[in-house]
Amino acid sequence: MLKPDITIENKNIVLFHTHSCESYTSSDAHPYNPTGTFRTTDLNYTVTRVGTELENQLKKYNYNVIHDGSYHDYPAYNGSYTRSLATVENILKTTPSDIIMDVHRDAIGSRSDYAPIVKIGENDIAAQIMFVVGTNNGGLWHPNWNQNLKFAIKIQEKAEEMYPGLFKPIMLTKSRYNQHTGKYASIIEVGATGNTLEQCLTSMKYLAKVMEEVIK
Repeated sequence: MLKPDITIENKNIVLFHTHSCESYTSSDAHPYNPTGTFRTTDLNYTVTRVGTELENQLKKYNYNVIHDGSYHDYPAYNGSYTRSLATVENILKTTPSDIIMDVHRDAIGSRSDYAPIVKIGENDIAAQIMFVVGTNNGGLWHPNWNQNLKFAIKIQEKAEEMYPGLFKPIMLTKSRYNQHTGKYASIIEVGATGNTLEQCLTSMKYLAKVMEEVIK
């Protein structure tokens, strides 16, 4: 299961955000007005903006990227995954895709200033990324979760070759997190509450380069 012997034939990429309003530490470059604890309804300053950056970077390599920027956690947080599932299923009706990524920010831990970073090259400071891969251990139908895991391992191995430290260790969970929708579906958590938006945008430049190497 841990051998990432995957073949990627469908190269459409779907990006979305179950928790669209997750935001970061405000900075001079990207100041914003919070509408909750490390949350804002201004999607120019949230993980949705991070998803837009990943979309733009991937399109430089001529990939067909569908990025949905809908609110799924506003005005109500409860039911976010139900709403984002409906969004993904609707996209798949017209754009079959194997690679489906739910872009999040790491939840607040014991310290709100927690900011996992990695230095790449001489000047770039990038927020670290973490894959969250669901399993069928929670009892929900999820027959392809091991393929999801292999995809995450493949990406992470290539990232470690190209940009050591870009990723934190993969987190496996009992929950399915809508990852039954794709052959290579995952959550990626970009940075944490202590990171700035610019650090997370920088990460997407390098993640796109890694994905291009794996997918091409």
